[in-house]
Amino acid sequence: MKTLFVVISIFLCSFSVFSQKLSTNWEELTASDFTLAVKQSEGVCIIPMGVIEKHGQHLPLGTDVFIAREVCRRAVDKEYCIVYPLYYMGQILEGKHQPGTIAYSSDLLLKMLDETCKEIARNGIKKIILANFHGGNNNFVNYFAMIQMESPRDYAVYVLNPSPSQEVQKQIQALRKTTLDQHAGEVETSNVLVIRPDIVKMNRVSNDSGRDQGRFQHMPSNIFTGLKWYASFPNHYAGDAKDANVAIGELDLEGSSVRLAEAIKAIKADQVTPRLQNEFFKESLSPHETKIK
Repeated sequence: MKTLFVVISIFLCSFSVFSQKLSTNWEELTASDFTLAVKQSEGVCIIPMGVIEKHGQHLPLGTDVFIAREVCRRAVDKEYCIVYPLYYMGQILEGKHQPGTIAYSSDLLLKMLDETCKEIARNGIKKIILANFHGGNNNFVNYFAMIQMESPRDYAVYVLNPSPSQEVQKQIQALRKTTLDQHAGEVETSNVLVIRPDIVKMNRVSNDSGRDQGRFQHMPSNIFTGLKWYASFPNHYAGDAKDANVAIGELDLEGSSVRLAEAIKAIKADQVTPRLQNEFFKESLSPHETKIK
């Protein structure tokens, strides 16, 4: 009887260990739980990407990373995968003139993201999602995805700029009071009012002008220079946040998380990208032998 009791106790303890809810945050997992998390996530990890930059006079410098982490948190509650710690090493050279901005050199940005992906893959995760929440990163992350084709690797990188469905965006549009709403404006401020209302300074929303100053209007619209954002929005504020509210913030955050969860599920099931990537690397070694498809 005593032996049976011991066996049952061991079984129940083992069941408890394997049925426990694993954290989705990489840094919160123990080493042994991390191994279980890799299996449960089906080898998928998200890097929530933002930067440290000015967001008007009313929002914190870490606005992008706060929003990135919150959307990812909500998404992985719906579709489990591992979330990498806050990643703020993004492209923000256009914000160097503003206090508190952390603008790393371009070569370091590429090397750091590349090393991070390699370390993630070395730990058994073969599908990495770059979930980007900073507009100044858009070209950077797309370029990073392209240079993955430079040399063979045993993991795939997916780029995503999470945003709500068109239906949810229409609901947000119906609640919005402003027309210009880009950086630190009505929606972004609404997001932070949901996540960290204690550090939003709504009494300062009008301390800076968020209007487009039009200092690049003398050039055709299809011409781009790195100064284009500075020419239009030198205060690092684009919009007017005075009408921000939690209803808009909840719609945007939850809508983005739903779309991200759908993407995680699709990436888990994706067998084509890894196969095509291996095919491409093989063909690129001997392009003269590549067959027409």
